Amino acid sequence: MSRIAPRAPHEPLHDWAHGLPGLFRSDTTITKDVSAAVRRDLLRKVAPRLYTTDTTTPLERFTRQRAVEVASLLCPGAVLSHRSALEMRPAEGTLFLTGKYERTIRLPGLTLRLIRGGGPLPQDMSFLDMHRASDARAFLENFKRTKVRGVSRALPRADLETRLERLLQDKGEEGLNALRDHARTLVVPLDADDAFDELDAVIGALLQSRPAPLTSPTALARASGGRPFDARRIALLEVLHDELQNEWGQTTRPVHHFLRHELQHLAFIEAYFSNFIEGTRFEVHEAEGIVLRDEFPRARPEDAHDIRGTFELLSDESEMRVSVSELDGYEDFAGMLTRRHATLLVGRPDKRPGEFKQLANRAGNTQFVSPELVEGTLERGLSLFATLTTQFQRAAFMMFLVTEVHPFDDGNGRLARAMMNAELWAGGEARILIATAYRTDYLGTLRRLSRDQAPRDYVRMLDRVHEFSSRLDYADLPALTRTLEECNAFDDSGRRILRLPKSVA
Repeated sequence: MSRIAPRAPHEPLHDWAHGLPGLFRSDTTITKDVSAAVRRDLLRKVAPRLYTTDTTTPLERFTRQRAVEVASLLCPGAVLSHRSALEMRPAEGTLFLTGKYERTIRLPGLTLRLIRGGGPLPQDMSFLDMHRASDARAFLENFKRTKVRGVSRALPRADLETRLERLLQDKGEEGLNALRDHARTLVVPLDADDAFDELDAVIGALLQSRPAPLTSPTALARASGGRPFDARRIALLEVLHDELQNEWGQTTRPVHHFLRHELQHLAFIEAYFSNFIEGTRFEVHEAEGIVLRDEFPRARPEDAHDIRGTFELLSDESEMRVSVSELDGYEDFAGMLTRRHATLLVGRPDKRPGEFKQLANRAGNTQFVSPELVEGTLERGLSLFATLTTQFQRAAFMMFLVTEVHPFDDGNGRLARAMMNAELWAGGEARILIATAYRTDYLGTLRRLSRDQAPRDYVRMLDRVHEFSSRLDYADLPALTRTLEECNAFDDSGRRILRLPKSVA
């Protein structure tokens, strides 16, 4: 623990306090200056001899946000252990550590519970002024059966199973076996024979080498030879499912039967907007030449194939009139996804059209579902989808399911929007056009749903743009283009609002 230099004789107190760490321990060399800074509201006391330069954040929130750092300063030499070693945050306001003696330190918003036990073991990681228990040690500590008084020091059994299944996803059998081998060496120093037996049984079940009772759905799926799935994504899909089922059961916008030329105009505009969202940008007249007159630009053949492939799928009545709800089960659903994707990317053989991804993919900070969990997550999502009853509910759910799983190397966004509109079209409902002017709202609400489990903004966004799309007249393409221009639909500046058409088709 580094010492803080005392204030120089002529150094202003404000300047000295401003240069202090955000959280620090005081000692006798700086006691007077710290007290003076506290009186002038330059510092705030967190605990005896513990101070912070943050004088505005409510103390309860501050201690929880900085819990591990607080523990390191108040309990130097301790080991962050039990559930806290795996979660790296307080559980119901309590952080668990192992030290030389039992002790409980209560602070505003945070309780530090020191459990008497051994010090750092080999492979425990040095962390601030403490150590963090290795994964093997932490799992053994969590599998130990102890009496629960207040907040449990151990995670629930299902949570431990899920974490082990996730380790199997990330590091394979080799990683899981390495964890078990390390844990075996810790049985004696931790007096953890029974805990090791529990850990060994779960790992054996996950590797399908021995039977054992399991409770976690993901672990059960893995152990039974079923399709493993992404539990976090399923929980997220359940949140969206409940929002749709509880609040959006009456949304309907039926349309008249489209003539062939009207469908072509609709599919063209839909393909144009869908590709623009993904960064494939043409002027409308250029895209019209590609799609309707086979005028492929030599400079951008791949982009041209993207918009043409999207149009081919969206104008195919045999595909766009079939709802996923009409299929017999997951195998048919997977077949529909791969078939539609193959049409979408027919001109891009390098993108493996019609084949589920083999490598992980991401967008920004979002890591999509791992390749080995794609089919299991889609299958579980399909079960939730099956309980929705209206076309709008199904469309909103299906679009997010495909977007969040991201089952292919490329074309996932375009496929997700096509799957959404097939659900609407199959039920005689207007399709949804995500116009260029609506791109920011569309991507923003998807991001908030994915990261913050906030479904309402996402569904409201779709509802608003569905209303917009249902008012368009697709009989004449030049007239449709003019209407879209008047409504600011093509605006990509982010400064103009998408306006509703003046008349309903």
